[in-house]
Amino acid sequence: MAIELKPETEALIQQDVQRGPYRNAADLVEHAVAMLHEQEEWLAGNRSEIAARIEAGYASAQRGDLIDEEQVRVRMAERKRSWLTQQRHQA
Repeated sequence: MAIELKPETEALIQQDVQRGPYRNAADLVEHAVAMLHEQEEWLAGNRSEIAARIEAGYASAQRGDLIDEEQVRVRMAERKRSWLTQQRHQA
């Protein structure tokens, strides 16, 4: 399969190949497609839960139950640490 890329995209791929663990552009693209595929599968499998959480969040905002930006950052950092720990244990 031949794929035409914008010159800007080709330049990004070359930059990533030069600085990363990829042997060539095909390795990088293969890795990127695998990651995107996993993400799309997760989104498809969790679509109803995501929609429910968005709805709950919107309803909460409508009631005025909001948290400030710093609280969001702290919660997201905690979730990221937890996720990374889980990933390490699964590997």
